[in-house]
Amino acid sequence: MPLTLLGQHSPLASASEQLKVLEQPNPHLSFQAQLDRVGLSPLCSTGITIFQINVGKLCNQTCRHCHVDAGPDRSETMSLETAEHCMNALARTDIPTVDITGGAPELNPHFRWLVEQSHRLGRHITDRCNLSVLLLPSQCDLGVFLAQHQVEIIASLPSYQASQTDAQRGEGIFEKSLAALRLLNRLGYGRPDSGLVLNLVYNPVGAFLPPKQEAIETQFKKELRTKHGIEFNRLYTITNMPISRFLEFLIESGNYEQYMTRLVHAFNPAAAAGVMCRHTLSVGWDGRLYDCDFNQMLELPVDHGAPAHIRDFDPAQLHHRRIVTRNHCYGCTAGSGSSCGGTVT
Repeated sequence: MPLTLLGQHSPLASASEQLKVLEQPNPHLSFQAQLDRVGLSPLCSTGITIFQINVGKLCNQTCRHCHVDAGPDRSETMSLETAEHCMNALARTDIPTVDITGGAPELNPHFRWLVEQSHRLGRHITDRCNLSVLLLPSQCDLGVFLAQHQVEIIASLPSYQASQTDAQRGEGIFEKSLAALRLLNRLGYGRPDSGLVLNLVYNPVGAFLPPKQEAIETQFKKELRTKHGIEFNRLYTITNMPISRFLEFLIESGNYEQYMTRLVHAFNPAAAAGVMCRHTLSVGWDGRLYDCDFNQMLELPVDHGAPAHIRDFDPAQLHHRRIVTRNHCYGCTAGSGSSCGGTVT
């Protein structure tokens, strides 16, 4: 089957179109065959330790690599009723971490309520922040709010160079990101012994795998400290997933087959054994349940008899459910592996 573009202007291309591209017949590409080969099939959850809530696709940025297809024109947003279902479900468990993501999650009208309720339940909270949202007039007190609730901030910064960051995230975003990082530093984020954790996320700007996490972290810390006076705790490297806008980029640039071959050849059984879906449950903005945020964007809900919506949450069934996999999963198992918390091995 020849590769075709997802559409002339297709940041909103359907999940089925993306899966059609990813699942083209190729005996050397089957992720399921890889799991069978290394004795990891069926891949099952080892118990949920991260309760991930995607509150919607509204964002003040439109990034070229975004697997959520988020942007200012998106209307999908989690309702208060669904947010309440999330907190009711969380209260029935001892899941230690709540990971709130989007879009720009802070733009959801119920974001702060979710933070307050999760904090009241004694859970560790992480916020997937694009940094520039902190500078919006409507969010002038956001940094203080996050610090008061000791929310760990995980912020995307593709490069310590303006040209590369702006190429991926939009013109002027690098300078806005620096301004937001300085604001967070003034609040104590990223400072030793403050208890306020600021971690950065690095995605490659292009069709290649990220470098070793420790090496690029050292480089980022040196550049941001010496040139901009900015401190942070850790840097996570995340492989760009071959879905949504990045998949379209791969096809349009003629890099799709080469990139997928690179992922397949870099398959690491140790990384596959530790993939984040084995300890994460992802809740979509509409309450549907997924094994990870990437499956969510491909509309691949939990399966094999597990409840499919947060209102039907059943810890016993979900803690050890069978994971839904497709060929995009190679993105999480290449090299040192890739997860929302950086490398796996």
